Amino acid sequence: MQNKGLIKLFAVLFGLVSLYQLSFTFFANKVEDSAKEYSKENVKDNNGRELARYERKYLDSVANKEVLNLGVAKYTYDDIREKEMNLGLDLKGGINAILQVSVKDILIGLSNNSKNTVFIEALAKADEAQKDSQENYLDLFYNNFVELSANNVKLSDPSIFGTKSLRDKIDFNKTNEQVKSTLQEEINTSINTAFEVLRSRIDKFGVVQPNIQRIGTSGRIQVELPGAKDIDRVKKLLQSTAELQFWEVFTNADVQNFLFAANAKVAELLKDDSTTEVAKDSTKADSIDDLLGESTDSTKVATQKNLFTYMYPFVAQSQQQISPLIAQARVQDTAKVNSFLTNKEVRALLPANLKYVKFLWDYKAQPTADGTGENINLYAIKSNRKDKAPIDGDVIADAKQDYNELSKPVVSMAMNGVGTKKWAKMTSENVGKFVAVVLDDYVYTAPSVNQVISGGQTQISGGNMTVEEAQDISTVLKAGKLPAPARMIQAQVVGPSLGQESINASMWSFGLAILLVLAWMFLYYGKAGLYANIALAVNILFIFGWLVSFNAVLTLPGIAGIILTIGMSVDANVIIFERIKEALRGGKSLGEAVNEGFSFKGALSAIIDANITTFLTGVILFVFGTGPIKGFAYTLMLGIATSLFTAIFITRLFIDRAVNRGTKLPFNTNISKNWFNNINIEFLKKRKLAYIISGFFILAGLISIFTLGLKQGVDFKGGRSYIVRFDQPMKANEVASSLKGAFGTAPEVKTYGPSNQLKITTAFKIEEEGREVDDQVQTALYNGLKSYIGTTSYEDFKPGFEKAENSNAIMSYMKVEPTIADDIKQAALWAVLGSLIVVFLYILLRFRKMSYSIGAVAAVFHDVLVVLGVFSIFYKVMPFDMEIGQSFIAAILTVVGYSLNDTVVIFDRIREYAANSNTLTAGLVDKALSSTLGRTINTSLTTLLVMLAIFFFGGDSIKGFMFALIVGVVVGTYSSLFVATPIMFDASKKEDKK
Repeated sequence: MQNKGLIKLFAVLFGLVSLYQLSFTFFANKVEDSAKEYSKENVKDNNGRELARYERKYLDSVANKEVLNLGVAKYTYDDIREKEMNLGLDLKGGINAILQVSVKDILIGLSNNSKNTVFIEALAKADEAQKDSQENYLDLFYNNFVELSANNVKLSDPSIFGTKSLRDKIDFNKTNEQVKSTLQEEINTSINTAFEVLRSRIDKFGVVQPNIQRIGTSGRIQVELPGAKDIDRVKKLLQSTAELQFWEVFTNADVQNFLFAANAKVAELLKDDSTTEVAKDSTKADSIDDLLGESTDSTKVATQKNLFTYMYPFVAQSQQQISPLIAQARVQDTAKVNSFLTNKEVRALLPANLKYVKFLWDYKAQPTADGTGENINLYAIKSNRKDKAPIDGDVIADAKQDYNELSKPVVSMAMNGVGTKKWAKMTSENVGKFVAVVLDDYVYTAPSVNQVISGGQTQISGGNMTVEEAQDISTVLKAGKLPAPARMIQAQVVGPSLGQESINASMWSFGLAILLVLAWMFLYYGKAGLYANIALAVNILFIFGWLVSFNAVLTLPGIAGIILTIGMSVDANVIIFERIKEALRGGKSLGEAVNEGFSFKGALSAIIDANITTFLTGVILFVFGTGPIKGFAYTLMLGIATSLFTAIFITRLFIDRAVNRGTKLPFNTNISKNWFNNINIEFLKKRKLAYIISGFFILAGLISIFTLGLKQGVDFKGGRSYIVRFDQPMKANEVASSLKGAFGTAPEVKTYGPSNQLKITTAFKIEEEGREVDDQVQTALYNGLKSYIGTTSYEDFKPGFEKAENSNAIMSYMKVEPTIADDIKQAALWAVLGSLIVVFLYILLRFRKMSYSIGAVAAVFHDVLVVLGVFSIFYKVMPFDMEIGQSFIAAILTVVGYSLNDTVVIFDRIREYAANSNTLTAGLVDKALSSTLGRTINTSLTTLLVMLAIFFFGGDSIKGFMFALIVGVVVGTYSSLFVATPIMFDASKKEDKK
C-alpha cells in the first residue's frame, strides 16, 4: 500500500482532534452532574421546577469560572458547554416545533383589514382548500379571488391592496398577476422578519445550541430547543406576536346586568341541554345563587345549562367589590364562554355604552383549590368601531425586567415622546378607574389609576409574575413584533427524565452491540478479526469526533445509524477477508492474497458499489426527512465515509505490518476454518419455489393492508399523542373508556414499554386553532385520568421538568396538525420513489445491463411489500408501537439500502465470473452465489446481532423502528439470494434473446 506515512499521520491527527473535541463533553458533563447533585441536596420533595431552578443557579454561578486548564489554554464552563456534544431532543429532552407564519394574516394586514366581500370570501375558500392541498396559501387565495371576482374587481382596487401604505408598489393600473408578484415579495419580507424576530427571542432564552431554520418558502420555521424544561414558557415565547396595547376597562359593576341577561339568553339557547350540577369555581365557598341572595343547597341539581354553568361572575354589591375582573372560568371552558359571548343573539343584549366591548382573558391561569385544573380571569375591554387601541406598542422605546417596591418581578417600559403624551392623556382621563396592559390579546395587568403619569414610564406587573416571565416579556418587546401570528402546527416535547432514560438505554445497547461484534469478528477471523476490531474502534472515535467538531446533533435514530454503520464497517472487512481467504485457497502467498483482497478487482469494487447505494438512500433521507430522521441520515452517511476509510486503510496498515514481520495470518480460527468451504448450492433451480413463497407472503400482506390497513402515526394522519407514566400498572382498554367522556370519542390507548406507561393518541380538537387549544386538550386528558392519578396536581402532570420515577405525568407528547401531516406523508412518498429511481439508475450505470437494475429494484419492492405486510398483520398484537410514520419510512429506506448492499456484492461477483463468458449460465450464477454465501451470512448475522441488542435493550421509542430493520435485514438477505438474482437471470435471458 502506497502513502502509508500520510495515512498514519492523518489517522493520528484526526484521532487526536476527535479526543480533544470529545474531552469538552466529558468535562461539561462533570460540571452538569455536580449541578444536579447540588439541586437534589437543596430540593427535598423532588419538585421538577425547583430542581431546574437550583440546577440553573449552580450553572450560572460557575459560568465564568475556570473548569478546564490544558496548559496552553484555559476554559470556563460557558466555553466548554458551547463545544460539548450536541444532543437531540430524544436524548436531552426539550421541544422541537414547526411554526406556521400566517400568510392569511399578512394579506389581511396588507389590505388594511379590507371588508371587500370578494376578498373575504376568497380568503375563506383558501382556508378550506388548504386543508387538502399542497399549494401555498397565496396561490390558493389568488385562484379563488380570480374565480370569484369574474374580472369585476381587481386586487389593486383601493378597497383591497390599493391602499395608501402600498401606493408606491401597487396602483390601480396593475394587473392581478403583477399585484400577486408584489404580494409574494411582501410575504417573503414578512416571513424573513418573523424568522429574525424569533431568532432574537431564542438567542436570549438561554438554552445551549438552539436550532432555528426556515423550511423552504412555505412560511414555516423549525425551532429546536434541546434541554428546554419549561415547555409552557417556550410555547408562549415562540407564539407571542408581541402586539402591545393599552386599553380602558369596564368594571364588573358596568357589565353585570348584561351578564345576567346573557345568562338567561344562553339558557334559552341551550334549553335542550341538561346538567346534573351547577359548575362553580372550586376556590369559592358561595354559589351563584348565594351571590344573588338566595339560600340553596350546594348540591342542588340544576335542570338547565346556562352561561354561569361555565363561568363564575364577580358581582359588585358594594363599592369595595368593584374590580376590573368580571368573571372566572376553568381553562377548558374558555372556548365555550367565548362562543357564547360572541353569539349574535347574546351581543344584541348589550346596551349602547357596551356596544363595542370585547372580552379578553388573563395571561395566566391559576390552579384550582382541589388541584383538578386551572381557573382564568375574564376582563371587559372598552373597544371601538375600528378596534383600535388608544396606545399601541410602537411607542415603547425600551423594556427590561425589573422589581417593584414589593420586590416583585415586573417589566419596566419607557415610552417615546408620542407615547408619553398619549399615556399622560389616558391616565388623566381615567383617574380612579382601571386601564389594561394587553399583550397579544391577553391581559397582563389592569391597575387602578391613582394619578396622572406624565413621565412616559409604566409597568407590566401580573399578580404572580415570575422573573422568567418578566424576562420573556421584555425580550419579545425588544426583539420586535411578529408581522403575523406564528401558529405551532407541529410539536414534539420530550421530558428530561425520558431523555435521560433514552441515553441510559442507548449506552447499554450500544455497548452490548459493540461487544457482540468484536467477539464475533475475533471468533471468526482470529488475529485478522482483532485488526478489524481496532479499525472499528477508530471508526467510532472518528464518527463521534466529527459530530462534536461540526456541532451535528446526535439523536436516538442517529445512534441507530451509527450502530448500523458498525455492521457495514464489519461488512467491508468481511468482503476483504473472504477474498483473501479465496486467494490463499488458490495457492497464492499471504502477501499476494492480501494485495488481491484489497485491490479494486478484488474486494474494493463490491465495497464501493455497495456503500454508494446505501449512501444514496441516506442522501434521499436527509433531503426529505426532518428532525431525528435527518440525524439518522447524517450519521449513516458519515458512518459510511469513515467506515470505508478505516476498513480499507487502517485494517490494511495492521495486516501489512503483520505480513512484513512474517506473522501467520490464516484469516480464521480453529472453530471457523471449515465454515462455508466448498459450498456448491444450485440456487436457480429453487427459484420457482422461491417465487411461490415470496408471492404468498406478498399476497398475504396485501390482503391485510387492504382489509386491516396500516396503523398510521400521528405525523401521517394528524392528532396528538401523549406518553403518560403512572405509579401503578395500567389496563389500556379501561383508560380508553375513561377518556371517552373527556374527548367525546375513545382515544387509541396502548401500553408503551413498561406496564405503567401508556401511549394515548387522540384527534380531539386537532382541527381547532388557537394558543389555548393545546392547554384545553391537555386539561381534558388530566381530568379524564383523574381517577388513576389521585392527588397529582395539574402542574406536576404537565410535561417538562424532571419527573419522579413512578410519578403520574406526561413524559412526552407530539402534536401534528392535519395540513402538515399531509405534507409529511407526501414527502415520505417522494423519498421512497426517489431512492428507487436513483438506485435503479446507479445500478444501470455500473452494470450496463437493464436486467441487473430490474433484479435489484424487484427485490427492493419485494422487501418493502413484505415489511409493510408484516406491520399490517401484527400491529394489533405486538407489545410495542408499529406505526407507519417518518421513522418507519427511514427504516424502509435503510432496508432498501441494506438489501441493495447485499445484492450489489452478489451482482459484482456474477459480473466478475461472467467477464470471460459470452452468456450468463445458471451454473455460473450458482457458483457466484455460493462463493459469496459466507460473506452474506456473516454480514447479516453481525448486523442482526447489533440490531437485536438495540431492540431488546434500547429505548421504547425506537423498538418499532428497529423491528422494521430486523425484518428488513432477514428479508433483504433472502431476497438478494432468491429474488434479485433469479429475476436478474430470467430478465437477462429475455434480454439476450431480444
